[in-house]
Amino acid sequence: MTLAPTLAMTTSDLPLKRLGRGKVRDIYEVDADRLLLVATDRMSAFDVVMNEAIPFKGAVLTQISAWWFRQLEGTVAHHLISANADEIIAAVPALKGHRAALAGRSMLCKRTTVFPIECVIRGYISGSAWKEYSQSGTLAGEKLAEGLRESDKLNPAIFSPASKAETGHDENITITQMRAVVGDKAAAELERLTRAIYARGQAAAEARGIIIADTKFEFGHQPDGTIILIDEVMTPDSSRFWPADQYAPGRGQPSFDKQQLRDYLDGLRKAGKWNGEAPPPPLPPEVVAETSARYLDAFRRVTGAPLNTDAL
Repeated sequence: MTLAPTLAMTTSDLPLKRLGRGKVRDIYEVDADRLLLVATDRMSAFDVVMNEAIPFKGAVLTQISAWWFRQLEGTVAHHLISANADEIIAAVPALKGHRAALAGRSMLCKRTTVFPIECVIRGYISGSAWKEYSQSGTLAGEKLAEGLRESDKLNPAIFSPASKAETGHDENITITQMRAVVGDKAAAELERLTRAIYARGQAAAEARGIIIADTKFEFGHQPDGTIILIDEVMTPDSSRFWPADQYAPGRGQPSFDKQQLRDYLDGLRKAGKWNGEAPPPPLPPEVVAETSARYLDAFRRVTGAPLNTDAL
């Protein structure tokens, strides 16, 4: 597949008040009760936004999240109102004439007060968790069982919250530290919901030959105190997807997420060609194309159908 650069969108400009711009998403205010999230094709790795955008990435993140929100009905309340551009325009007439910027990549959502915590759950030990464990036998400073190998399954899965950083790196924190931030009752409910969503996601992914090694969720609460799932859900940006038929503990695993891009950048760091900070190095066209293909492949594998790129 040849991916035209014109298919990649790095920024949005809509006739609504923009509340913020994250590494990937632009956030707009619709009214007191609703937000519009627009997932661009910006690519972040090691908390640095790359100069090159990844075609179809924003649509993959949005539509795979919308698919999961539908699967999770009955498991958790969530913020999604619609991820259909025509429905969004009908609900927000000010967006008429901006369908091309909305198609596939936008979500009309309920507005919440966001908990300042990333709810990470790890079913397998990998990534930053493996790095800390291999050095000290701990995760967020707390001791884990001895003798674990890279990519070993964790039974039960470990709930591993992290602080949300406005800039720079999120940091793993203990549940005790989390309780100090959100309170005991909210902390317990966030862990319960995280485990329930992950269990539902694992079961659905396993049926398609995918291991969700770890993932992270965000939650907000409504004025009546109801806690709901927000942002993205079990996407290639927020999760590690491994092919079940190639799983072998004791090493890193092949993946359907952006791990290949991370590996490319890590190779530059080890070679002394990049210091890991902004500005990022240029990405070769083949890395951009392969990363886009992996996002599209992840969507197809998780949902069971290809992304309708012709509609974007």
